[in-house]
Amino acid sequence: MSNTNIKRVRTSDLELKDRLVSINRVTKVTKGGRTFSFSAIVVVGNENGVVGYGLGKASEVTSAIAKGVEDAKKNLVKVPVLNGTIPHKQEMRFGGSLVMIRPAAPGTGIIAGGAMRAVLESVGIKNVLAKSKGSSNPHNLVKATIGALCELRDARSVAQARGISLNQVFNG
Repeated sequence: MSNTNIKRVRTSDLELKDRLVSINRVTKVTKGGRTFSFSAIVVVGNENGVVGYGLGKASEVTSAIAKGVEDAKKNLVKVPVLNGTIPHKQEMRFGGSLVMIRPAAPGTGIIAGGAMRAVLESVGIKNVLAKSKGSSNPHNLVKATIGALCELRDARSVAQARGISLNQVFNG
């Protein structure tokens, strides 16, 4: 994931909603018996273009989720959302997961599964076509989806980077 397009966001005045992506129970066998601990992947977003993810580990599920939410609030990024969809098609690979997201017409809804759906809903995208190939590991899917969203650029930022007007971006 390249850091060129990532726009960090402060948590101060945002109303963030958290979504639990997955919980994993880990068993450690010791001389005294089994010790259980839990890890939780959480996605937070304001449903208006800001999203972040976090991983929390604890001996109780609620503590793991709370730690995940706190970690997610430290990793918020800004994503361009145009009319409830994304500006253009994007692919991203993270580990063994390959994620493809495409803009969709109004009324399509979020065509995505599992971990990708949680991320896209948290961003506030209403219409998108998404496909994951390769590994369905939720850790890698969340990271690949957020990486793909970070690579998105809207027409205004492209025009500003090139030093040209907005009309020249569309007309070539």
